[in-house]
Amino acid sequence: MAASGASATEALAAAIDAFTAAGIETPRLDAEILLAELAGLDRAALIADRELILQPAAARAYSEAVRRRLRREPVAYILGRKGFRHIDLAVDRRVLVPRPETEMLVELAREVNPETVLEVGTGSGAIALAVADELAACQVTATDVSDGALEVAIANAGRLGLGERVRFILGSLPEGPAGFDLILANLPYVPDSDGLPPEVGQWEPAGALFGGPDGTRVIAEVLAGLGEAGIGAPVIGLEIGQGQGELVAGMVRDAGWPETEIRLDLAGIDRVVVGRGG
Repeated sequence: MAASGASATEALAAAIDAFTAAGIETPRLDAEILLAELAGLDRAALIADRELILQPAAARAYSEAVRRRLRREPVAYILGRKGFRHIDLAVDRRVLVPRPETEMLVELAREVNPETVLEVGTGSGAIALAVADELAACQVTATDVSDGALEVAIANAGRLGLGERVRFILGSLPEGPAGFDLILANLPYVPDSDGLPPEVGQWEPAGALFGGPDGTRVIAEVLAGLGEAGIGAPVIGLEIGQGQGELVAGMVRDAGWPETEIRLDLAGIDRVVVGRGG
């Protein structure tokens, strides 16, 4: 794809053509992000300098990155990192790629301004670490049933200097009873029968994606588990999937948060259920 001595412009054009032919949704963006990263430039400089010649090592690395992207591997896994809010997170196939919609849970935390937060199903640590980063007085407890995911999250916490502010626990929930100011969770909510883009379905961990026939099985289990363990909070926020708002809001009310609100993302899709009064 990009041979030694190839111009960056030619390598970029070839990658865009290949990505377009493969049906990749954002061919130019992906090609530019990968080349800018591997050439050690920002995207603006890359686009502006049409005479740029790739160093042999960068050309080889870009060729390999293009091959990986053509196999529909997510850009974040190829680069090994993903930005989320104000932090950069290391990511790999043990964890989901953090998504912009999940920032709504961090925004809820900023509204509540809690001193203590429980995050259930932390994955890469995106929510827990963003909350700790943005709320300096907040102590966060984060859980996950995947030891691989916790390894990623703990490494991210150490790299960001937040290891003393976030306590990680292997398992669904901490041992109760316990009280927190806020509970947050981005649990598996994709219905088992849903088809997903190759970047998601073929690469991201299925255990963090699929939530049973209607997508709410894990949410129901966690809500029940909170009650059984005596773990509570005045406010709870759950990320959900399209069309799940009313169903999950009812589940949250039944679990002990009588006041519920469904928040929509920028696409107008049900994305977060907030419960209050627990």
